[in-house]
Amino acid sequence: MSKKIVIIPTYNEKENAEKIANAVLNLNEGFDILFVDDGSPDGTGEIIKNMQKKHPEIHLIEREGKLGLGTAYIAGFRYCLDKGYDFICEMDADFSHNPKDLPRLVKACENDIYDLAIGSRYVRGGGVKNWGMDRKVLSYGASLYVRAITFMNIKDPTAGFVCYKREVLETIDLNKIKFIGYAFQIEMKFSAWTLGFRLKEVPIVFTDRVEGVSKMSSNIIGEAVWGVLKMKMASFIKSYRKS
Repeated sequence: MSKKIVIIPTYNEKENAEKIANAVLNLNEGFDILFVDDGSPDGTGEIIKNMQKKHPEIHLIEREGKLGLGTAYIAGFRYCLDKGYDFICEMDADFSHNPKDLPRLVKACENDIYDLAIGSRYVRGGGVKNWGMDRKVLSYGASLYVRAITFMNIKDPTAGFVCYKREVLETIDLNKIKFIGYAFQIEMKFSAWTLGFRLKEVPIVFTDRVEGVSKMSSNIIGEAVWGVLKMKMASFIKSYRKS
């Protein structure tokens, strides 16, 4: 039987940690959970440790301080590869990603059809809830910007609801993934795409968080804007040197 796990980074998610864990486990689809907690001062880590006493399916990596989304996922990827998981998913703790969509992402990667499945807001059947017009414009504009710069035909390149086959994460040189904010999501997809892996967008509805505080900041947006240009230029130079 395939081993499946979902990585959930946390920082000050005491309102959501137990709820999201129960929602995943109640799917009864055989998912394990790996929380990567960046030293949450609100006690999120302790809540997760208490859950572990009842649920051996729950794993925890504790880190000292807020080290960034990208490094949290890299730490999680290494852990999951070391433990032999076949399908490695990632999602937010705040229910902006619906756990009920996890089986659909894994299914897209089963039977050797696709290598990476993306929970996409911008394909037919996808969408967003509880967003203002300014955020809709910013998010969709970012997706257009990434597609224009990279030529990658992915409508939701910033999406953080993803399923990887282990072969993808084994092939990508994780030591060379540089971004730590939301640009990390773009860099991972671009790396998989340039390596020839097959990407599939699966429609999902993204719902803005109800509890807790958003981690979005101007620094994260700036990293994404300039990072995409640097990433594409580096890829161009690499291809030129090979030719």
